[in-house]
Amino acid sequence: MGRGGRGAAVFDDGVLTFTSPFAEANGEDRSRQRPRAKAFRRVMTPPEARLWQWLRARRFRGLKFRRQHPVGPYILDFHCAEAKLAIEVDGAVHDGAEQAEHDRRRTAWLSGRGVRVIRLRATAVRDDLGGVLDFGGSTHQDQGVAAVRGSAASPKVPGPGFRRDARSCLA
Repeated sequence: MGRGGRGAAVFDDGVLTFTSPFAEANGEDRSRQRPRAKAFRRVMTPPEARLWQWLRARRFRGLKFRRQHPVGPYILDFHCAEAKLAIEVDGAVHDGAEQAEHDRRRTAWLSGRGVRVIRLRATAVRDDLGGVLDFGGSTHQDQGVAAVRGSAASPKVPGPGFRRDARSCLA
């Protein structure tokens, strides 16, 4: 099935599914993640839909974002592979201790694979999208991705609802 090993073909409930030999090692279960991601794309929250209008079709700094994109065991709200960047829109449910711990583990897993996570408050996307995009552009530039795409943005002060994954930036 590709370089480095053989994939497995599984016939389950009338559906033939192929798995990568690396999927299990990376915590991926593509047979479940893809349908879930597709369902999430159909019913985006209003803040996600609003942000998507600015991220889609390379409208933000010329970067290609995918929405509700599976990466390993997780489905990311927005993912840019070339910048190794994930943008998550967090509602009030992410304020709870249990969800905060899950978010921390998820961010650590993604960071271990070189993906930087930026978390946005849903209220900030709803109320101050311009501020969110300005700071997102400066964060994107901080990573050196702007040099890759040839864009230049002046760093701005973040809006009140924008936060990088604060739990991972405390170090």
